[in-house]
Amino acid sequence: MSAAHLRRRDDCRLCGGRELEGVLSLGSTPLANEFVRAEDRGTPQEQFPLELYLCRGCGHLQLLDVVDPELLFRDYVYVSSTSPVFVEHFRRYAHEMIELTQMPRGAQVVEIGSNDGAMLRVFQAAGMQVLGIDPAQAIAAEATRNGVRTVPEFFSPALAARLRAEGWKARVVVANNVFAHVDDLHGIVQGVAEVLEPEGLFVFEVSYLVDVLEGLLFDTIYHEHVSYHAVGSLVGFFARHGMKLVDARRVPTHGGSLRGIAARAESHWTRHARVEELTALEEARGLSVPATYHEFSERIHARKQELLTLLRDLKGRGQRIVGFGAPAKATTLMFHFGIGGELLDYLIDESPWKQGLYSPGHHLGVRPSSTLYDGADRPDYALILAWNFAPSIISRHQAFLDRGGHFIVPLPRLEVYPALSRKGGVD
Repeated sequence: MSAAHLRRRDDCRLCGGRELEGVLSLGSTPLANEFVRAEDRGTPQEQFPLELYLCRGCGHLQLLDVVDPELLFRDYVYVSSTSPVFVEHFRRYAHEMIELTQMPRGAQVVEIGSNDGAMLRVFQAAGMQVLGIDPAQAIAAEATRNGVRTVPEFFSPALAARLRAEGWKARVVVANNVFAHVDDLHGIVQGVAEVLEPEGLFVFEVSYLVDVLEGLLFDTIYHEHVSYHAVGSLVGFFARHGMKLVDARRVPTHGGSLRGIAARAESHWTRHARVEELTALEEARGLSVPATYHEFSERIHARKQELLTLLRDLKGRGQRIVGFGAPAKATTLMFHFGIGGELLDYLIDESPWKQGLYSPGHHLGVRPSSTLYDGADRPDYALILAWNFAPSIISRHQAFLDRGGHFIVPLPRLEVYPALSRKGGVD
């Protein structure tokens, strides 16, 4: 990748302030979703720094190194519908929005970063007009073929103006796990205002910084995620754009997320007490204090030693270990912890978009979950790298446990199922 594909900003993404302090370094990794084909396994992949900076003005935590989004998202390989957990989450979420806004049949819903249309299909089934926007061209094309019109572009004020000219004026604009991915958040909000009804709502979910710190969820830090959001800094950001953050609630997805709801400043929507409550929680947790992140780094290092000790002990006893799940977060964990082919034989992932490819940097092969049961190299242990889906994975693969296999969950706590005794046997 040439220098033209990477730039470094020198101001805060939310408030424009320039008093930025480096508070956490996770070293360097390849791009988290840059899986490679078999013929490219021998080619080293460029690595980029993961350095977090805290804005001393508004308290926003962010990456300053920005990778060209064309490289990150045009050939995206993550799809929501492969996760039953997320399909159910989006079903409940969509119906909550329909009820909250008293949405009549025929109302318009626009989703930014709509992926394969998993959430929009719920709105569509309820009688709404839906439109997806997603730059991942292959995924967008498949969503359109499956009945959810999806524009294969990055959302911007210019695209919003085109949609407005087409007659789009949405009751709800949704952006799930997208608001952390975008360098120009000002452009996103300007575009949202262009396509939103006067009393419409902008609803977004992002990984919540409080949960990242409390749950040691450092592996959610990678180049696609340029922002790590908290309520306090978002309140001022929306106000600068003639909008107001009217609600903020904690939801369990991705180990702990924040669902924010914003409306036009002049709308009838009033601010829920949760906004002030979470702002106070963030102050109590020290989110704007650099020392908080130094302590976070020490906790990450302690978990690294704990997990490596376990994996090396198992490997030394001749156990075959694989990684279960090949999410973006796995790249950060594997590189920062130094877990590669010497400890893991291969990866398992249930998405056909990733099977047959090789993981970023370490180039471990990605196989289907049937490999847990079939073949001479089926594993003894599976390290669940998609730890946010651990309960679902363990439940679906009880047969792996029944034949003597074990699952290892690295975060937010290090756990082994079934538990191991101190002598290495099963309790």
